[in-house]
Amino acid sequence: MYTYIPKNVCSRKIMFDVIDGKISSCEFVGGCTGNTQGLSKLVVGLTPSQVIDRLRGIQCRNGTSCPDQLAEAMQKYLDENK
Repeated sequence: MYTYIPKNVCSRKIMFDVIDGKISSCEFVGGCTGNTQGLSKLVVGLTPSQVIDRLRGIQCRNGTSCPDQLAEAMQKYLDENK
């Protein structure tokens, strides 16, 4: 389980697993429950790169959003697992 602490959003933690190059689970702690649960289910089965391509740059407030922070988490995961 990879854990990321998001910045400037309501959620306090993002956790996900990657198996065979694809996201097998994703969970947010805090944030808007319905939105983060939906987002978590939508990314299962995608690669981290696909999530980055689809979600990076989505704005909510403070220059970021929970989807944007998930993309940041995926980028950090990729950078650490080269």
